[in-house]
Amino acid sequence: MSDLRIALVAEGPTDYEIIKAALRVILKPRTFIMTQLQPEATRPTMGTGWCGVRKWCHDTRLRCTEMDGTDYTLAGFDLLIIHLDLDVAGMSYADCSPEVELMARDWQWEGLPCPEQPCPPISATSDQIDAVLRSWLGGHLPMHKTLYCLPAQSSGTWLAAAILPSAHALLVRVECDTSVEKGLEILPKKERIKKKVKEYQKHSPRITAQWEQVKQVCTQAERFEQIVLATVELGEST
Repeated sequence: MSDLRIALVAEGPTDYEIIKAALRVILKPRTFIMTQLQPEATRPTMGTGWCGVRKWCHDTRLRCTEMDGTDYTLAGFDLLIIHLDLDVAGMSYADCSPEVELMARDWQWEGLPCPEQPCPPISATSDQIDAVLRSWLGGHLPMHKTLYCLPAQSSGTWLAAAILPSAHALLVRVECDTSVEKGLEILPKKERIKKKVKEYQKHSPRITAQWEQVKQVCTQAERFEQIVLATVELGEST
């Protein structure tokens, strides 16, 4: 069986490491090649972070409209994953720029910040960000097999759940706490993990090894696994 060809749109390069580590266990024994489309070093005008994901989605929406609903730039891939951290629910379009704030009104995007929801559970906030992403894409799916990866509150939370004991203070109400990822950077020196690609590359194998533990702590990890397996299964049966 040939490698599954996966395209990734994410907030940043550390998210690539986290998602790749998760997919290694979710898709096992299936092998895959994942290409990060956003952020992409040769296209700095797209920006990074959630604002860069927003721009990629909007530009893709325009391409889909021009091409009768299909984005042929994705023709070489079997699966598209669009990542957004759930802490985006507390952001504002004005955080990107005043122009983006105006665009949000003109294009009728779902509002940011989202109305605050009880947490736990994180599911209501996840549904809100799912709707935000869909509004950026204008209801279009850039390719048939498209899914969202929405860690709570950030992808670094999955890393924390993999490396820390379940009783650790950072894991209390872990999916509701926006400071977990930053908390990894201020652990005692021997345990500290800075948000740098090399650091995440070094520690991400723990996510693969401890994926069952991650899912027990992070409901969004479990949800991601279910969506990936359902989408890949659908693709193989059609």
